[in-house]
Amino acid sequence: MPNTTIFSAIVPAPFGAIGVRTADALLQELVYLPPSHKPQDPADALAERAAGQIQRYFAEPDFRFDLPLATVGTRFQQRVWSAIASIPRGHVRTYGDLARLLASAPRAVGQACGANWFPLVVPCHRVTAAGGLGGFASSADADGFHLGVKRWLLAHEGVERFR
Repeated sequence: MPNTTIFSAIVPAPFGAIGVRTADALLQELVYLPPSHKPQDPADALAERAAGQIQRYFAEPDFRFDLPLATVGTRFQQRVWSAIASIPRGHVRTYGDLARLLASAPRAVGQACGANWFPLVVPCHRVTAAGGLGGFASSADADGFHLGVKRWLLAHEGVERFR
């Protein structure tokens, strides 16, 4: 079993698990983990709160997260993440759509998506390529774990065309 001591909690997910990392009363990171990771009880109140909200999202795709996030990323990444956070459940936008909105380039938007520290809370799975699913979590392996997670999340939110 992989070493999981860096996480404040590991929450079971339909596709594997989600690692929760907290420090200084802030959510520091969420990480998609393959099924080989076993659940880990929350180590602190914020990890417990995050775990509860993640479980609520899996039960109710319209659930909105309310967690204190650490300030991370460049100004540009933060602008991209803010734009991503405004995409409603059940909808997707392309890297190009966001690039036009932010007066940037699709590749730069894709890189910011891949650098997202808070997947689910900042729903980067809602950003796709113009001609298909696109990458996810800095992975473009069509049969890989991360794109499977992206497909599951989109289907969970009612977007079926990428199954």
